[in-house]
Amino acid sequence: MEKTTNLNNKASLKRDGGAKNKPSKGLRKKINVRLSKLKFEEKIVEVKRVTKVVKGGKKITFRVVVIIGDKKNRVGVGVGRAEDVNLAIDKAILSGKKNLVTIPLTRSYSIPHVIYSSMGSTSIMLRPAGQGTGVIAGGSIRTVLELGGVRNILAKQIGSSNILNNAKTTILALKLLNDKIELSKYQSVRQQSFYEKIMKKYKNVRISN
Repeated sequence: MEKTTNLNNKASLKRDGGAKNKPSKGLRKKINVRLSKLKFEEKIVEVKRVTKVVKGGKKITFRVVVIIGDKKNRVGVGVGRAEDVNLAIDKAILSGKKNLVTIPLTRSYSIPHVIYSSMGSTSIMLRPAGQGTGVIAGGSIRTVLELGGVRNILAKQIGSSNILNNAKTTILALKLLNDKIELSKYQSVRQQSFYEKIMKKYKNVRISN
């Protein structure tokens, strides 16, 4: 009798342990929903056909430039090259997701101060603007700022009008802007209080004296 009871207990423990280890169907559905919320908007800015002269003749490939962002404070630029257009678009989206930049937005959905940046023969200037101004920019600069969540800004393009270079220069300007803000917080009390007043992320935080 004791042997039979022990065997029954072991069988029940195995059943319970298997039920605990296996996730239920409801949990799987919840995880899938959470992952599906992490979506970005993509805009194809340029599709270019590139020909390369090789020994047997000409080799044709496609280069695609895609700007990806969540319209909150993250944006990135991706470039993809392949013999098929669809494959090049997929590569560009993947490279854009790997190189995302966070934009420091103010309460009026603008940038905190003026920033200049240059890359090669392209240089741009970004200037903050008040509520209701809109995105005053052109070309790929406008697309980068809109997908990054900026609603009020003034931008000026100087030099080359290359689509890819302008997009990369805008990303570089946003990186420099983020670095300057992080450094200036620790330089003086005056600058720290200024950014606490102007930045969006300190809007609902109470500062204790």
